Amino acid sequence: MQQYELSIRANRRPETLERLLRVMRHRGFEVIKLQTESQQQEITLHVVVQSERAVELLVNQLVKLPDVLELK
Repeated sequence: MQQYELSIRANRRPETLERLLRVMRHRGFEVIKLQTESQQQEITLHVVVQSERAVELLVNQLVKLPDVLELK
């Protein structure tokens, strides 16, 4: 299995974290490590996920979420 590290900056709303994690789970990625930081109106997530699937499958879905501002 491959591990991938993602940094996600998103709007800080109550449902944002839940939506991000749901997309990861539905796309077949297991969260290994999750670190969050909140600043005023934004949240930054540093996530390590693992899967046998290509990370592009996950990235393509995450950028479609309306609250995601930046993904590295």
